Amino acid sequence: MSIQTPLTNEFPELAHLTREDLEDMLTDPNYFQAVFHSLTKVNELYQNQEELGLANESIANQNLALRDELYQLRSETKDTFDEAKSLEARWAELQREQREVYQRFTPQFLLMRLRHATTAQDDLSETLASSFMRSTSSGPSAANTNGKEVDDFVKEFRELRKTYHKRVMWGDRWTTGQVAWRDD
Repeated sequence: MSIQTPLTNEFPELAHLTREDLEDMLTDPNYFQAVFHSLTKVNELYQNQEELGLANESIANQNLALRDELYQLRSETKDTFDEAKSLEARWAELQREQREVYQRFTPQFLLMRLRHATTAQDDLSETLASSFMRSTSSGPSAANTNGKEVDDFVKEFRELRKTYHKRVMWGDRWTTGQVAWRDD
């Protein structure tokens, strides 16, 4: 006679056992193990466990076979990464150097150089004029200044002033926005 319970519904292999057999099974560990290992679901679980173990072992063997190659790839990747980092640092250094070199050609720097050159040109022409005036107004040789010296002074002074005024005009045009700088 079989008993209908949730246990027997779940494990139909136990449905043929009587209540006394079930109680004996719970009290006798050997009997329990014998019945337990004869259940279809338990056998399927053991079989699945064995298949998974074999699959894991197969995967582990494949990984072990690839280990040396993976270590080599890891080493190459690390070397390549280190080289890339080194090149990246060099790139940053080269960009900094390039900015420093190009700094001399920025419009602001060129305008500053033009203004300095204009001031220097004015100073040079004024120094020349002062020197000429001192040489002509001092001492007995002042009366002996010949026309050639005056012509040379005028010619040199005119060239200096012409350069000065060109630079002033360029600076004025620049400040009024009439000078356009291309970035190419």
